[in-house]
Parts: sequence; C-alpha cells; structure tokens
Amino acid sequence: MAHTAAPGTERARVRPKDDQPVRIGVTGIGIMGSNHARVLSQLPGAELVAVADPDQEQAQRVANFLGCQAVGDHRALLDLGLDAVVVAAPTHLHHPIALDVIAAGCSVLVEKPVASTVEEGREIVAAAREKGVTLMVGHVERFNPAVRAVKEAIRDESLLSIAITRVGPFPPRMSNVGVVIDLAVHDIDLIRWFTGSDILEVQPQTSAAIAEREDIALLQFRTTSGVLAHINTNWLTPFKARTVHVATRKKYVIGDLLTRQVTEHFDYRPDGSYSTRHLPVAYAEPLRAELENFLSAVRTGRAPEVTGEEGVSSLEIAISCLPGSAPAKAAPSETAAEKRRALG
Repeated sequence: MAHTAAPGTERARVRPKDDQPVRIGVTGIGIMGSNHARVLSQLPGAELVAVADPDQEQAQRVANFLGCQAVGDHRALLDLGLDAVVVAAPTHLHHPIALDVIAAGCSVLVEKPVASTVEEGREIVAAAREKGVTLMVGHVERFNPAVRAVKEAIRDESLLSIAITRVGPFPPRMSNVGVVIDLAVHDIDLIRWFTGSDILEVQPQTSAAIAEREDIALLQFRTTSGVLAHINTNWLTPFKARTVHVATRKKYVIGDLLTRQVTEHFDYRPDGSYSTRHLPVAYAEPLRAELENFLSAVRTGRAPEVTGEEGVSSLEIAISCLPGSAPAKAAPSETAAEKRRALG
C-alpha cells in the first residue's frame, strides 16, 4: 500500500554542513527512546530539538530534563525542520513513521527490528534510497566494545563455529513479539557480521512455556561460508547472561558482553595444553558509538555501519525461525570474498 507523507512536510534533502549541528528528534520515548534522547543531548555535533510521544506527560518529563521541546507525534517533529529522526516507537509503527520521515527528506535511524515484516522493511529501504537519505538500523550490540574486541580477535581467522547465549527474565513490559524478534535478531546480525556471509540453513526450535509468544528459542544455522552457529535465548532465566563463543582453527575466543571481558585461548599443543590471554576492551557506551556513527553518515552521506539492507536481512532470518514461517531465502552459493573470509 502506498504511503504518503503528511501534507507540508516534504522537502528537498540537504545535508548539514560540517560547522552546523545535526538537528535531530526522537519519536517514541519509552526506555530505549529516552536513552537515545539522553545520549543525543550530550553529543557534540548534534542538536536535540524535540522528543515526541503520544504520552505527553512522559514526553514533557524527558524534554524538561534534557532541555528540548516535547511534541505529540512524529509529524509535529517534522514541522520543526529536522535533519534526522530516531524512530524508537513500537515495532508495528516503524513502517509508517519511517516512510513519513524519509518523505520529508530526513535521515532516519530505526530501532531494531527495522519493521514488522520483510516487505515493510524493503519498502523503507527503497524509499530511503530513492530519496537519497541515510537509513540506519539500531543493532546496537555491534557497538558493544566486547563484541568489537571479539570481531578483531577473529579477523583473518578460519572460523568454525559460533555459539551465542542471550537469556534473562521476562521484560518489565511485554511487547507484541517473542524472544526471536526481541533478542535473537541481535545475534543473527552478529553471526552475519562475524562471518561476513549470509545464513544459508536455519534449524529453529522454539516454545511458548509461559507467554503467548515464544519465550524459549534454540536456533541453529549454517552460513554460506560453512560456519555453524547456535543461539540460545529465553525469558526464563532469573539473571541476565550475554556470551559469545567463537571457535577457529587456531584459537577459541570467549566474550562476556555484560562484564565486557574477552578471553582468547590459543597455541594448542600436542599434550593438550594451550595459552590464554585476556584481550583489551575499550570503554565506550554502545549507544553513544552507534549514534556517533549515524550522525557521521548523515553528514557525509557514507553508508552507516548497519544499513537498512542488513537490518532487513537479519529480520528475514529471524522471521523464518518463527513457528509456521517459510525458510528464508539465502544466496545459493558462497562468493569468492566469503570463501577468503572463511579460510583466512
């Protein structure tokens, strides 16, 4: 279905000059949207103009604390002449809001998942490409310093397997999605990023033990570069745990994404002994790094670290893991670049 921008909001795309702050707003001021607004209010090179939410009391509370305006919805945001908008509204609203923002000539960062369906995600990507604006998807885990340390440790290695655990208690408020879309989509993105290849085979096991939607998921994958991957995620664990284990031909890397400790086991010997070292992990707030990357892309026109196309690809794999879903369509064979990355 065609979607048109609110009357009077469409304008030509003009990127902000280097000496001008990026005028930005946030729509959807729940927990994640409030964090986006907080970080943006502190970033040099950004001007947090306003926050928008139907809950005017919440929007005004955040606006008063951060020293910006509060408005009722994204259309009111667009009337303020912004360069960019962060969409942190509920997932089912991502598609109509993002299309309005893009049609108005604004760049947009859409929280993950990019949309409720693959088709809606592709429409957002196509609209941004046609309008010439920046589209980024908020897979913030890529900017976790421990994740980046793991990525650096396995660079040029011959990868064999990846195992990711992301578990914890039920969220304080239940959304209209289960653990696959809420949590596992992070790790699907990481698997594709770590391997530099797409996911070819999916073997999901899910269960709704307590909730209406799946609250347990054990997901197995094979990538086009031959790497085997496994995701264990649930809302039934009384504590949070976020770990990544990567096996290569020459080393075994373990990352704790909460404590941000990364350990590398290497130098395997015939007697079964090996060496271990703790890798340096930078101190940085992932959300700040993500937003800095987005602002840089808005200014320069370069692709952001997590593109709309990547967000849609990870969403497609995640949806294929849901009960009754058709398998995701992956590339029929690996590319030469993927073979080089796999073999090191």
